[in-house]
Amino acid sequence: MGAIAAVWWWLGIPVSLPRAPIDPNDKVQCISYAPFRNNQTSLSPATQVSPEQIAEDLAQLAKISHCIRTYATDLGLDQIPALAAKAGLKVIQGIFLDRDRKKNATQVETAIRLAKDYPDTIIALVVGNEVLLRKEMAASDLAATIRSIKAQVSVPVTYADVWEFWLSNRELSDAVDFVTVHILPYWENVPIRAEDAAAHADEMRRQIAAAFPGKEIFIGEIGWPSEGRMRESALPSRINQARVVSEVLDLARREHFRVNLFEAYDEGWKREIEGTVGGSWGLFDSEQRMPKYPPGQPVSNFPLWKLQMCSGMALAILVFGAAWLTLRRKPRKPAFAPWLAVALSATTAGILFGVAEQRLVYESYGTGGWLVWGSLLVAATASPVLGANALMSGRAPPSFFEVLGPKGHHTESVLVTLHGLALMITVVIGTATAIGLVFDPRFIDFPFAPLTMAAVPFAAVTLLNPPTKGIRPLAESIFSGIFVATAIYTGFNEGAENWQSLWTCAAFLLLAVTLLRARA
Repeated sequence: MGAIAAVWWWLGIPVSLPRAPIDPNDKVQCISYAPFRNNQTSLSPATQVSPEQIAEDLAQLAKISHCIRTYATDLGLDQIPALAAKAGLKVIQGIFLDRDRKKNATQVETAIRLAKDYPDTIIALVVGNEVLLRKEMAASDLAATIRSIKAQVSVPVTYADVWEFWLSNRELSDAVDFVTVHILPYWENVPIRAEDAAAHADEMRRQIAAAFPGKEIFIGEIGWPSEGRMRESALPSRINQARVVSEVLDLARREHFRVNLFEAYDEGWKREIEGTVGGSWGLFDSEQRMPKYPPGQPVSNFPLWKLQMCSGMALAILVFGAAWLTLRRKPRKPAFAPWLAVALSATTAGILFGVAEQRLVYESYGTGGWLVWGSLLVAATASPVLGANALMSGRAPPSFFEVLGPKGHHTESVLVTLHGLALMITVVIGTATAIGLVFDPRFIDFPFAPLTMAAVPFAAVTLLNPPTKGIRPLAESIFSGIFVATAIYTGFNEGAENWQSLWTCAAFLLLAVTLLRARA
C-alpha cells in the first residue's frame, strides 16, 4: 500500500507555471475555434450548429481572448461573425478548400459576403488551410484563388500551412498580404519535446521570416495535446500542454509577433480520424466546456489522483483477499515465491488501475471503442485477482483449448474458465493493437497500463506453476510469435525515447512468454 500511495503522490504532484495558460486578466491574442460538441462532427453535411450554442461559446471565449480563428463557412459557421460582433470578438475568417470545386465556390462566396457585411469584426481571410499539405490543390491554382478574393474584399488575405510547405512554395508570398504558418512541434517529422517547443517555434518563425522578407509572419496554429500517444520524446499531457502554451505566449510578448493558439475546445469528433491526440488540443474540454487550467491553480496530469489512488488500493486489497480466501478453502503452506508474486501483481494493479481508468475515458471513442477498451480493462482488473487464486492453489494458467475445447476436454471450473477468458481477451485486443502499431501506428494509443496489469500476473502464474504435460498449442504459439515480432519492430520504429512504446513492447513480450509456455 505504501508503494501505491507513494507512486500516486508522485504522479499527482501539481506544477505551478509562471503564467497561467488561461488568464482573464491577460487575454490571448487569438485562438482557433470550432463549435462542434457532443455528437456533432464536421464530417457530416447534416450537421448544423445552432446560434445559441455558438453564442454560449463566444461569451466564454471573449473573457480570455481578443480574437477567434475559424476554418470554414458551412454547417452553421457562417453565423459566427455576427455573434462574435455582439460578444466583442474579432474574427480571422477561414475558407475551407479541398478537391470539391463546387463546395469551394460556395465557401468563397460566403466568406466574401461575410467580410463585406462585418468589416469591423472580420480582420482577415484565410484562403485554404493546409491544402498543399493534403495535396488537394496545386500552388498555382491556390494563388489564383487568393488573388481573385483579394480583388473583392478590403481585409487582408492570407493562406495557412505548416512551415515546410511555405518554404517549398515560396511563390505564394506574392499572392498573400501576410504569411500564416502552422508550427506544431508535436507533429514535426522529428518530434520536439514539450520543454523545447517554444524555442523550436521561435527558430521556425525566424527561418520563415528570413525566407519572406518584408512579410509579416503570423503563427496561425501552435499548441500541444493534453492526451494521446507519445511520438518519440513528445509526450501529450496536461502539464506539457500548459507549459507549451504559457511559454509560447511569453515568447510572443517578448518578441512582439502575432500568434493564434490551437485551440479553444477539444474536438471529440476528431478522435474518429486522428485518434485520442486529435481530439485533445483544446484549452477547454469538449463536453462541459470547462477550462482545463483554472487561473491561479497548479496543473496536474492526474487531477483526481487521490480517488485513483484509493481505487488502486481497493483493487490491491481484493487481490490479497483472493489469495487469503484461496488458502482458507484449500489449506496449504505456500512458499515465499507465490506470496511475492501476489504482492507484485497487487502492487502493479494498484498503481496502474487509476492510469488505465483515466486513459479509458480519453481513449475510447464510440460504442466500439468503449466496448474494446472497457473489455480490456475488465480483463486486466480480473487477471491479478484470478492470478492470486491460481498462485495459491498451485494451478497452471489455462490454455485456450481448456476454455473453448469440446465437451469432455474443456474445464468445468468457473474460476479456470474466467481466468482463461481474461487471458484470451487480453491476447486478442493486444494482438490487434500490436498489428496496428506495425501497419498504421500514427494515431494508435499505447495501452501499456491495462496490458501490464494483465501480463504481470499471467507471467507470474506461468513461471511458478508451469504446465507439466501436454503439447504446445498452435494458437498460443502463433499469438506468441506475433507479440515477439511486433514488439521488436515497434520498439525500433518508435524510438528509444518513447517510453510508452517501450513499456507496451515489454508487456507484449511478457504475454509472449506466457503463451509460449502454454500446454494443452
